[in-house]
Amino acid sequence: MNMSQPAMVGAKQVLARALSPVYRVLNGLLIVTVFATVGLWLSGNGTQAGAFDLARILVPDEARNLVWKNGFGVLYQYQEEAAQALADKEIASVIYGKSAATTGNGLLGVKGQTVALLMPSVAQTKVRPISDLSDRIPVSKMDPQALDSKLMTSIKNQRAVADFFEDKYKLDRAKIEEYVSNAVLIAKEVNIDPVLLLAVISVESNFNPNIKSHAGAEGLMQVMTSIHRDKYALYGGAADAVKPEVNIRVGAYILKYLIATSGSLRTGLKYYVGAANAENDGGYTDKVMAERNHLISLCQPTAPSRLTLNGKALRT
Repeated sequence: MNMSQPAMVGAKQVLARALSPVYRVLNGLLIVTVFATVGLWLSGNGTQAGAFDLARILVPDEARNLVWKNGFGVLYQYQEEAAQALADKEIASVIYGKSAATTGNGLLGVKGQTVALLMPSVAQTKVRPISDLSDRIPVSKMDPQALDSKLMTSIKNQRAVADFFEDKYKLDRAKIEEYVSNAVLIAKEVNIDPVLLLAVISVESNFNPNIKSHAGAEGLMQVMTSIHRDKYALYGGAADAVKPEVNIRVGAYILKYLIATSGSLRTGLKYYVGAANAENDGGYTDKVMAERNHLISLCQPTAPSRLTLNGKALRT
């Protein structure tokens, strides 16, 4: 028996050495199986990933969604917070009737100049710019009539336009100055003519931010909230769709996009009112253009009248 024990120990060692590769293969297969199962479990990402998505066999959808939202979703949360912090820095510095040195960030850095507003406090509203989307539309695609005419850079002209709308719609003076200032600021941000924005607002809503159409259009620019929820997601959702600083931004971007894709200002206005496939837009484009032309006449200086006698000019 004493002599047989070393022989048994030796046999066990030989057997262990012989089975060692088998153990390694089994361990490797186990590790690969675990990683493959977890990978397939997460592959669905809450969507229908196909017949080979083992997540629906092993674990309910709710569990996978929970992992994506509370696990990997944290990364997206940090990205969104960083983007929001950057957007906050892009709020334009606005001065009342003065010019200042331009900075390298935000609206001033992009447009190269400050914006004078009738109500400067409008620029202090913490709202994310929509320039990230609007700047993707090449200026070359825009009808020149829809680009900034520079008429509203003057406080005098802004005041004249505010006087006109105050008298036309019997609006509160502070409110009309707020809407005009928002239009001027956002038009600079989106790179579109503020006179055109104000004309669209006038025809669409009569400067009533609380009006809602039967089709679901809301706010000053009468944007279809249900269709453009993705754009309102930039501002926390459709709950803020009627806020002037949000509604005008989304509406201005949509208008710019439609003008660029349709090829002209008039066709873009037809698309904006939802008459893209109709023979006519019920006179909508003509109304906006007439309002735009009237605002332009308010902003453009008139030449003094002159009296002549025998071909010579006389002072009035």
